[in-house]
Amino acid sequence: MSNIAETFLEESEVKAADLKHRRTINFNIGRYNAVVPQGKMQFDDVHLARERAKNTKWRAIETLDQQLEQFELNFTKRGGKVIWAETAADAMKEIISICEAKNCKTLVKSKSMVTEEIHLNDHLQKHGIESIETDLGEYIQQLDGEAPYHIVTPAMHKSKEDVAQLFHEKLGTPLDYTPEQLTIKAREILREKYVQAEVGVTGANFIISDIGAVAVTENEGNGRLSCAFPKTHIVVVGIEKVIPSLTDLGLFWPLLSTFGTGQKITVYNSIIAGPRQANELDGPEDMYVILLDNGRTNILQNPKQRESLYCIRCGACLNACPVYKNIGGHTYGATYSGPIGSIITPNLQGMDDFKHLSHASSLCGNCTEVCAVKINLHELLLDNRKEAAEEGLASFGEKAAWKLWKFASLHRGMMNMGNGPLKNKVVNGIFKGWTKHRSTLNFSKKTFNELWKEQNKL
Repeated sequence: MSNIAETFLEESEVKAADLKHRRTINFNIGRYNAVVPQGKMQFDDVHLARERAKNTKWRAIETLDQQLEQFELNFTKRGGKVIWAETAADAMKEIISICEAKNCKTLVKSKSMVTEEIHLNDHLQKHGIESIETDLGEYIQQLDGEAPYHIVTPAMHKSKEDVAQLFHEKLGTPLDYTPEQLTIKAREILREKYVQAEVGVTGANFIISDIGAVAVTENEGNGRLSCAFPKTHIVVVGIEKVIPSLTDLGLFWPLLSTFGTGQKITVYNSIIAGPRQANELDGPEDMYVILLDNGRTNILQNPKQRESLYCIRCGACLNACPVYKNIGGHTYGATYSGPIGSIITPNLQGMDDFKHLSHASSLCGNCTEVCAVKINLHELLLDNRKEAAEEGLASFGEKAAWKLWKFASLHRGMMNMGNGPLKNKVVNGIFKGWTKHRSTLNFSKKTFNELWKEQNKL
């Protein structure tokens, strides 16, 4: 077992026993779950909408090279620049190069999971560049020195009292400040940063290939400010975010908002097709789009796992997952948590270190049931387990246990041996992890096979 897997198990055990954490996360997720059904009512046939979205993403991913080339062609026509980054290191090298060319000292950025993936803030800090998170949830997490807890709601695990305590310690606000007062304080600080920043960074919810633009969805307006005030706008986006046409947004925007937060449509939805044009009054002077691979083509070449690239990062599978709701987002030790994170992380960062995430699932199928684009998430989790087994990544003890189980299952006599006390002693003594938080296993004195033979006198 890798050190990463051991850390995951240790932290999961601690977090699962933290009743305060479980109350907070279940309360916050419960608020989303209460309104999502209302948001779905905007669709005449929500299942048909999800099916069409899945088919659209299937077409986009199956023709990914063509879609991205079309995007680049159309985007560069309006003066934008496209940078292809094979790895996180390549992306960071390009961002640092742009920042140095612009004499950047302060950078503002909107919420973006892909910038968390490449650890943008850490790298900028090492180069003497102040990077400020402008999404309120991300800003809270940055103040606390933590990574985002949830794909959609970065500080979901914090109560209003936790945030008040944090602001008191970091910003000197009174402990009795209300959420509204705390928000006003954050706004005062961030508004100054927008004016100071030389560079703004955003992610992109969608890459629109037929018009050469990116679509950014948000609820606070910070994304628009991050790309409008600074003279240079950098977009960092995974190559899988492509959709073929502008008209597809009419389907994807409502799906993303409804399945993510229960809204009919997110508050701010922007389409950005390049830097400021000659006849325009606002916008950046330069705009760059960094198309990040960072292991995504490894998923693309796998016919089964390719389906995970359809994900639109709505976060619905996290809210539905019983494992996530007990162990939380940070325990996963990866940028992407929950069911979708458990699927893509082993493929992005290495099966050997992260194969354990595919086992962090009850396989209840609830994630598949709620997925906005009908990804068969629980089947992909099983496929990851199968791939890890085929690569021989299981421990010697695990392999031996399964071989013994297989042999016993194929020999009915062995299964009938040692019923009752002997089986109880062996199983409860060996599988201590199973009984640590459960009652001890108590086998019957006779197996069903033996009872059947007795009843039917066989």
